[in-house]
Amino acid sequence: MLRSTASGTRLDNTVATLEGPTIWSNTVTSTDATAVTWLTQDAYDRLSKELDKLVANRPAMAREINDRREEGDLKENGGYHAAREEQGKQEGRILQLQQMLRTAKVGEAPDTGGAAGPGMVVTVRFDGDDESETFLIGSREESETTELEVYSSGSPLGLALTGAKKGETVQYDTPTGRTIKLTVIEVRPFGG
Repeated sequence: MLRSTASGTRLDNTVATLEGPTIWSNTVTSTDATAVTWLTQDAYDRLSKELDKLVANRPAMAREINDRREEGDLKENGGYHAAREEQGKQEGRILQLQQMLRTAKVGEAPDTGGAAGPGMVVTVRFDGDDESETFLIGSREESETTELEVYSSGSPLGLALTGAKKGETVQYDTPTGRTIKLTVIEVRPFGG
């Protein structure tokens, strides 16, 4: 419930009911730490520059919206709506980059003792396939710094492989319900 006070408006942990306010008694906690994104220094620098450019573009975007607003009726002003949509996309990307850079672990791939995980290059062989595939488990933002295919550690494949070592067989379910089995052939740190 929003409450007005002398210092401004604040969100109160109460819910209005017919019988009167009810205080929320359940506390929300998280057992896992804030998600950390592993990035190479090159990727971190590139993303920092992108963030700086987007933030610097805010005044120009505001001018664009204002110019389009002055063109007339906002209900039928396609230029105004397109500029507002573009501003929303840019602000969303700014928030995404800020969060990612704030929680990023920058530098060499972590030493995982030979286990697959974020920052590791993994070679696998899928059941029924004669050839092996090699890819990086990491952020999609790393895809511009490598020729390797990049899979997120939060993807079904990334989750199945996290913690797996050479010689182990793991499986995961695809969004279509198929179960895929694969064997880990090699795990090594990503060198950039």
